[in-house]
Amino acid sequence: MASATDNRVLSGMRPTGRLHLGHYHGVLKNWVNLQHEYDCYFFVADWHALTTHYEDPQIISDSVLDMVIDWLAAGVNPASAKLFVQSDVPQHAELHLLLSMITPLGWLERVPSYKDQQEKLRERDLATYGFLGYPLLQSADILIYRAGSVPVGEDQVAHVELTREVARRFNHLYGREPDFEEKADAAIRKMGKKNAKLYRELRKRYQEQGDTEALDTGRALLDSQGNLAMGDRERLFGYLEGGGRIILPEPQALLTPASKMPGLDGQKMSKSYGNTIALRDDPDEVEKKLRTMPTDPARVRRDDPGNPDKCPVFQLHQVYSDDNRLQWVREGCTSAGIGCLDCKQPIIDAVRSELAPIRERAREFEEDPQLVRNILREGGEAARDVAEETMAEVRAVIGLNY
Repeated sequence: MASATDNRVLSGMRPTGRLHLGHYHGVLKNWVNLQHEYDCYFFVADWHALTTHYEDPQIISDSVLDMVIDWLAAGVNPASAKLFVQSDVPQHAELHLLLSMITPLGWLERVPSYKDQQEKLRERDLATYGFLGYPLLQSADILIYRAGSVPVGEDQVAHVELTREVARRFNHLYGREPDFEEKADAAIRKMGKKNAKLYRELRKRYQEQGDTEALDTGRALLDSQGNLAMGDRERLFGYLEGGGRIILPEPQALLTPASKMPGLDGQKMSKSYGNTIALRDDPDEVEKKLRTMPTDPARVRRDDPGNPDKCPVFQLHQVYSDDNRLQWVREGCTSAGIGCLDCKQPIIDAVRSELAPIRERAREFEEDPQLVRNILREGGEAARDVAEETMAEVRAVIGLNY
């Protein structure tokens, strides 16, 4: 895989309502960390939202700015990451169309989430062309930026694997230039005598002996060649590995820790379960939701002992409390030494404290929505520049540059 864009990360989120603590602990905290280490592109996946909400698009348009305000309030920084709306970069759709010409139908039908989502969302008619093709649209989202890494949970790894297969097929079909070897040879000579000799040695060691260390060293050598044009660099990555030119590099899945944020009823926090605490809920609302949370059903009276392992509140303690407090909860609950409201109070304090700065930062953007639009416009311009560079090359290798 070409490593020129290994440091680039791509991730998106569907705009279907305000974000909650599950999103914060599962995605946003990770994005905030990634933006300091990688070249990050974070996008509002409005076209993806249409695959399941095409009958009710109003919820999408109402949610776009709201969702981005939550991103910014959580600490995603437009100075460190590009934030944009998917539909503002039409190259996503163009690449999706071209990839659909070469992607076997069976690859899409076997994506695990295809049947799973149809089952879960049975009340919606998802027997559509768009829904079948949405994993390929995800592939186009990633490949248009030649992203090296895609942060995903375990359940999304299959989507990244599909993207790798599609990229491999595309490179196999279109990376075979008629004069590939001559062009590669000309590019090697541009590296200077010493580097050219080293490159040839590393290529030989990898292809004849399968020396993966030589492959890594060869990639690093190419990355250090500032005088090579992007086309030559990608050509030499492919030549190094023994294939053709790599036009669309294969991304890696960057496994993210699963969110341990339970909902108010102990199930996964989700709008569809009505068990969420929104990032901008006011403190009184947060307190009300947490005070009325269900607890261990065996604790009917204050002096009934309980079992923390059967109580949703204890799951929240596992997110917010240290070992000493967890021990205090376990001992107090099993001996009826503390009541359920005593147990809930530290959680109420912790959640209110966590949300206070988020709510404060959100207010600044709520009062100036034009600032949010400007951030998205600038991010969209930067994203289009990169996407168009990829598309110019894709059109050229397919032969669409008449």
